[in-house]
Amino acid sequence: MDLRPHIQDLKRRYAETEAQLGDPKVFNNPQRAAELTREYSRLKDIVASGDAWLKAMMDLEDNQAMLAAEPPGSELAEMAKEEVTRLEGEVARLTRVVQFGLVPPEPTDSRDTIFEIRAGAGGQESALFAADLFRMYSRYAEERGWRIETMDSSPSDLGGFKEIIFEVFGQDVYKRLKYESGVHRVQRVPATEAQGRIHTSTVTVAVLPEAEEVDVEIKPDEIEINVCRASGKGGQGVNTTDSAVQIIHKPTGMIVRCADQRSQQKNKAQAMTVLRSRLLERKIADEKAKYDSQRAQQVGTGERSEKIRTYNFPQNRVTDHRIELTLYNLPAVIDGNLDPVINPLIANDLNEKLSALKI
Repeated sequence: MDLRPHIQDLKRRYAETEAQLGDPKVFNNPQRAAELTREYSRLKDIVASGDAWLKAMMDLEDNQAMLAAEPPGSELAEMAKEEVTRLEGEVARLTRVVQFGLVPPEPTDSRDTIFEIRAGAGGQESALFAADLFRMYSRYAEERGWRIETMDSSPSDLGGFKEIIFEVFGQDVYKRLKYESGVHRVQRVPATEAQGRIHTSTVTVAVLPEAEEVDVEIKPDEIEINVCRASGKGGQGVNTTDSAVQIIHKPTGMIVRCADQRSQQKNKAQAMTVLRSRLLERKIADEKAKYDSQRAQQVGTGERSEKIRTYNFPQNRVTDHRIELTLYNLPAVIDGNLDPVINPLIANDLNEKLSALKI
């Protein structure tokens, strides 16, 4: 396909964005300035790829003309033939890069992200696997230079988590992690199993883009805030002060609790962040009309039959059921090497969007 008109459009938008960033008045609105900076960075890379595509196309056409003009079998013809083969591959690669760049990014892709991991079916084994997933995402975040901050947690008796909520800070966090929402199924022999039988358990994962105050309006009379004494590990400061905060959103019935910080104000701020993000996700879900409710969109009911991914330890297998991807490197994935799973999911999503745009 001829990408020249699309590349010209990208160059015009790139020049417009550069000019807007050159206006000092733009920085009077920090949010708008941040949006323009992100767009400028994205367009800069795409325009560079577009220029590379134009050059590769020009070289390809020149070598095709030389191949047609030279006698078959001559030295120049053979050189041109080799170059045509190489350039055809390069043009195909760059075509995909530019096409993907033409897909408008989701407004929330650059947001920091809130994770909610909850034990599902399977009792203690489910709680232990919830802890394994938390460790997996923590290691992945560390590898990418992201930062994690725990917001609330409910440990189980054997060292797992009945529930853990945390936030991930960094570049393009939601863009890469949004595909983790859903039911994760594990098949393995639990540490508590004396007979060596394989058990199947589930953990639900919800991934929410952090909402900004302009995204969701929460009126003071719509929330009820309660404080109580935090419990669990954390030292004397946690156990002897009324630092835990619970917020009830009356219109929706949502309840958010944060207790991992010693400061009541910090817990309140974190609880409001989680509430705004949940409300934003519900708003997005309603607008797309994909599911009946925000929670259904995120995690379903946690039953074993509802799954996006299976981790089968006896077979050393990880299977993502949405794109029928199977990998036999489960220890590496559980240790945080998630790119071999996430990259195909991103590519599949982009392909679907390209088909819809007919580019």
